Amino acid sequence: MRLYATVAAGGFRRHATYRVATAAGVFTNTVFGFVLSYTYIALWDERPLLGGYSIDDALAYVWIGQALITVCGMMGGGFEDELIERIRTGDIAVDLYRPADLQAWWFSAHAGRSAYQLLGRGVVPMAVGALAFHFTLPSGPGGWLAFLVAVALGSTVGFAIWYLVAMSAFWLLDGQGVVQVAWLGGLFFSGMLLPLNVFPGALGEVARMLPWASLLQVPADVYLGKYVGWELAGAYAFQGCWALVLFGAGRAAQAAATRKVVVQGG
Repeated sequence: MRLYATVAAGGFRRHATYRVATAAGVFTNTVFGFVLSYTYIALWDERPLLGGYSIDDALAYVWIGQALITVCGMMGGGFEDELIERIRTGDIAVDLYRPADLQAWWFSAHAGRSAYQLLGRGVVPMAVGALAFHFTLPSGPGGWLAFLVAVALGSTVGFAIWYLVAMSAFWLLDGQGVVQVAWLGGLFFSGMLLPLNVFPGALGEVARMLPWASLLQVPADVYLGKYVGWELAGAYAFQGCWALVLFGAGRAAQAAATRKVVVQGG
């Protein structure tokens, strides 16, 4: 455990060194926050309580999305390109023979990165949005804590998705096609463009059952107080179950990749 804690701390420090990139990310998230906010205002003026959200809820949703876009990996996990490159060059063989679990290693690095992204790129856009617009805030410290738990679970699911995407490079000549498909899926089915509650009929029901809903829709609804009591436990269970399923799939892919490396090496 000490090894993985060290890897997580290293992941935090590594991304903390890219201060200009962080500032550019904060600026970009803030600008898109304003663009989406005014778009949502126009939409909710025409359709009040769309998706069960008030305009204050909708604006909070916008800024939550901008705060979590890199934390939960809606448009990329931040590590998959590096892992795919190691698979492509064969350097992954060295990683698999190390006395450390490959999945746990990358997850620890991801945890450190996500913690930094939450502080470095999440807090400032939310603060700017709160100053510029009137939007819903959690009811007390308990609401914030419940939200942070949902964010942690969403970040875990996000890692598990992108780890599987990266592992696909073991069986494909280039993993970039899978990356693009996952990118589009995350953008649409996480609720980044519009809350999944707005999606009509069967499309909405299916979208809310997919793992991408754990990245934004569930944390946003926890933030907005849509889940209380057993419903909150159910929301956490939804995220946790997807994390377990996807982590299990990742471990199966890792085991198959290890066998492939051993056979080729032999």
